[in-house]
Amino acid sequence: MTEQKVAVVTGASSGIGAATARRLAAEGFDVVLTARRTDRIEALAKETGGRAYTLDVTDRAAVDAFAAAIGRVDVLVNNAGGAIGAESVEAGDPADWLAMYEVNVLGVLHMTQALLPALRASGDGTVLVLSSTAALAAYEGGGGYVAAKHAAHTIAATLRLELCGEPIRVIEIAPGMVKSEGFAVTRFRGDEDKAAAVYAGVAEPLTSEDVADTVAWAVTRPPHVNIDLLVVRPRAQAANHKVHRA
Repeated sequence: MTEQKVAVVTGASSGIGAATARRLAAEGFDVVLTARRTDRIEALAKETGGRAYTLDVTDRAAVDAFAAAIGRVDVLVNNAGGAIGAESVEAGDPADWLAMYEVNVLGVLHMTQALLPALRASGDGTVLVLSSTAALAAYEGGGGYVAAKHAAHTIAATLRLELCGEPIRVIEIAPGMVKSEGFAVTRFRGDEDKAAAVYAGVAEPLTSEDVADTVAWAVTRPPHVNIDLLVVRPRAQAANHKVHRA
């Protein structure tokens, strides 16, 4: 009997992370949910039959302890991240930039470094980085987030080169406009009106489930197939700056 494969999902307490955990559980993975909000991941673990670990991906000591305790890992989904603020580069708060860098970039680095030995030992490992279309093109008011996601994109591209010839795939999925739980509200510091304005007039922005489907598809391809970079947007969005609004 084949041993059940294990998928670790960071930022699994809400939005894309939670949807991905559900989707991978449906695909037959033993899903390990990590996030800072214990109550949420424990409830989701109970729902999906997975395992919950309270974890802050910016805390390297905690990440190393997690890696030492987890055992087998076949798939790592680096989903934890987020945006803070929409100020210009001139007006941006360096503290916000640092917070975004720590979770979107160093969080990916910490988790990937800590789990690479287990992924290598699996004989068929996958590192997946959830970046953003912000990783590929700049836009006004997005300087700190764009910089962080460009760095995450570069981690994926560099890691793929460095692991070439080893049994580990490196996948990057870059979503465009996703109406996911909490993302825009967090970005606008709790301002519900500003958050709603992001999606105003857009008939069907992507959902967290849409992105989770792409994650599940990418990680379940045959082992020799690597999805280097998958950009997924709603039909109404042709580019970061080009969105059809009714």
